[in-house]
Amino acid sequence: MLPGLTLVIGGAASGKSAFAEGLVSRTGRERVYLATAEAHDDEMRQKLERHRDSRGPGWRTIEEPLDLGRTLAAISGEHAVLVDCATMWLSNQMLAENDLDQAEAELMAGLSLCAAPVVMVTNEVGLCVVPDNALARRFREAQGRLNCKLAAKAGLVVNVMAGLPQVLKGEMP
Repeated sequence: MLPGLTLVIGGAASGKSAFAEGLVSRTGRERVYLATAEAHDDEMRQKLERHRDSRGPGWRTIEEPLDLGRTLAAISGEHAVLVDCATMWLSNQMLAENDLDQAEAELMAGLSLCAAPVVMVTNEVGLCVVPDNALARRFREAQGRLNCKLAAKAGLVVNVMAGLPQVLKGEMP
């Protein structure tokens, strides 16, 4: 049984999404995939297609690049939800020049109201070199703060590195 929120964190291409998909699939509930990425170019379209193909059938996909809180609050308890990913959601918020504090508050409220267990994927961006421009540094700091808030709220936090999960908080179901 998954807690209300599970956070799956790791670097790019670390196996986070596949691990998170497995957690949601093993619940036996109807699966909802909340996709936050938008395909603005061919490379991203291909990446999204690979993710969709690797998931296989049986997922209801909702594309929600910005308003995760409202969408999560509306999901019933018969479902299990995968949000992939918080990093793209934050990027979308910053590119739209939205108030990050308000957006995060709405996300946290939606997580609290969601009747279904939620598995949220996010990137750990603090293990690399300091970015050379102000926007990238601002993003890295905002992502770190968001990850801390999500981890504090989560009952289970799993770091995935090279496809290998390591529990940081809670116990694996």
